[in-house]
Amino acid sequence: MQKVKLHIKKNDMVIVTKGREKGKSGKVLRVLPDKGMAIVEKLNFVKRHAKPSQQIRQGGIIEKEAPLTLANLMLLCSRCNKPVRTGRKQLEDGKSVRICKKCGDILDK
Repeated sequence: MQKVKLHIKKNDMVIVTKGREKGKSGKVLRVLPDKGMAIVEKLNFVKRHAKPSQQIRQGGIIEKEAPLTLANLMLLCSRCNKPVRTGRKQLEDGKSVRICKKCGDILDK
């Protein structure tokens, strides 16, 4: 199976375009490429009931972030400060980088 290049990476700032969290933005904590999802900081909270255990000292209701579909997330360009579509560009040294489709700015540091 061929490795797919994703338009969103860890530590990117994204905005949610659909669903319950529409319009909210946050930093990507983790990307799950095999599922096509990402976990965004302080968004899409779910409640889980947990028993007391060795790792989790107290039981009870725990709130944690649930994954969001990558199709419902758009990257925030640091220069435009707007949600943007991304493209790919080859640099002179042969490295492939993500670019903003609106302003042409390089998104990868």
